Amino acid sequence: MSTFEDGIEDGARSVETQIMYVAPGSFINRRFVAPGVEYNTGTYEPHVVRVRDARPIADHFTLDTHGFSLSKHPSAVKDFFDKDEVDRVYGYEVAEAVKALTGASRVAVMGWMVRTSGDLSKYQRPTAGYTHKGGVQPPAGEAHVDTAPDRADRVAAMNYKQQFPGCKGYSRYIYASFWRAFSEPPQDVPLAVCDSRSVRPDEGTTNTLFIVDKIPDETAALGPMPNEDTVPGAHIFHYSPAHRWWYFSNMVRDETLYIKFHDSDRSRAWRTPHTAFRDPSFPNAHERSSIEVRTVAYFE
Repeated sequence: MSTFEDGIEDGARSVETQIMYVAPGSFINRRFVAPGVEYNTGTYEPHVVRVRDARPIADHFTLDTHGFSLSKHPSAVKDFFDKDEVDRVYGYEVAEAVKALTGASRVAVMGWMVRTSGDLSKYQRPTAGYTHKGGVQPPAGEAHVDTAPDRADRVAAMNYKQQFPGCKGYSRYIYASFWRAFSEPPQDVPLAVCDSRSVRPDEGTTNTLFIVDKIPDETAALGPMPNEDTVPGAHIFHYSPAHRWWYFSNMVRDETLYIKFHDSDRSRAWRTPHTAFRDPSFPNAHERSSIEVRTVAYFE
């Protein structure tokens, strides 16, 4: 594991808060998502951690070393709650930004999601054929990476075939999130990201994802599920005192976080656990509203 830059990083302001980790002995780990609501069957427990504020040393953090980076990318989108406008404008912006950030040949833009710590009641509505993209959900409040390592290759191959048919193929890919807070700073529930160097390669357990129109009752949620080995799945993490958590305080609309889910080149920082957390250092913080776009950057 790499040596941390104590003189630079350990001098950062930090906040004491709680981060939710999956508990030891939590064996049936599934995440059900429906319009405006999400439910985990796993058992989670809070752990008190220090989250360092990366804001004063933002330029220090790089994709290859830490697994995440902050950059400036203004958007022409006026209202991120306007699904039609986001569908029409944002995908192209994201693809071009990710190409610039990574040097990739091509970028597949996947689904996007708005998340807010505000009132979600109007989004918790009956829906037939819910697809879990282009909607509004609560912040994801546990330490996770949005793909399990054994499922990332399938995601990359499927999206390349669908979006770039007939192209020559790729030698490397980065599956990642392009994340933007668009509510006024400071946000009450910002996003924490974990230095990739502080996470062992063997850490993490799969949390399978089931997209449903309505959250099932507990008996059904814990019962046999079809295709559990092939549906999408995230990686969730047990607590480790070695984890080094960071956040960028007071993010503004023109800033974005690029967060690696899986880099097929594991000689670099290749994944970044992350989670929403409540920031106690700004008592008059605003509700967080953010938009995330999943992308796969391909190197041909």
